[in-house]
Amino acid sequence: MSDKVLRKLNRAELLELLIEQGKEVDGLRGQVQKLAEKLPQEEAEEITGKEYDIPAMERELKRIRYKKNYRRVLRSTIGSLIVVAAIAVLVATLLLPVLQIYGTSMTPTLVDGDIVLSLKESTFQRGDIVAFYYNNKILVKRVIAHAGQWVNIDENGVVTVDGVELEEPYLMDQALGECDILLPYQVPDGRLFVMGDHRSVSVDSRSTSVGCVAEEQIVGKLIYRIWPLTKIGSIE
Repeated sequence: MSDKVLRKLNRAELLELLIEQGKEVDGLRGQVQKLAEKLPQEEAEEITGKEYDIPAMERELKRIRYKKNYRRVLRSTIGSLIVVAAIAVLVATLLLPVLQIYGTSMTPTLVDGDIVLSLKESTFQRGDIVAFYYNNKILVKRVIAHAGQWVNIDENGVVTVDGVELEEPYLMDQALGECDILLPYQVPDGRLFVMGDHRSVSVDSRSTSVGCVAEEQIVGKLIYRIWPLTKIGSIE
């Protein structure tokens, strides 16, 4: 085989070739040794020469193949991880935004530092907790009433919607809070009336500074708490 052809072989292929040739040579060497037994020792050694170390070459070939397979598996694993990470980022951005709670307006349901998942939806039920954009911030409140419904709140903070008193077991307190709207109040078209669970401190649709929430402002419905681990679970 010419040098030009040999230069095209990689190390593993060259080892395979050497092992194959070594086995052929060992077979011929056995025949030569039988003939060389009739010659003086020095002449016999000069004819037979040193043997191929076939086991050592086979171990080296195995090591090269393992290294090659390891690199291939590593490249494949890294590629898969990149794809998974990209999908996770897209899902977190487009479908399940991750949010952190700041402040105390939603206590005791949600507290400062909680990390939650929100789900992008187009319809919301009374009692759903939603996140929405307000003055370059994201606020979190609970849906109380929909467009066209009448909301009233008495001096003790008892809320009625269309004349029916709401049952609100999630509240820490009932209070009129910061309220400067004219009651009873009818929710405008395309809007949601929202309130925080900590009624005495929450600034929400009771205040004209926040008002009712337009559907295009909504980031999503909060569905699951992922931090802290002691409180992980769905959000009611």
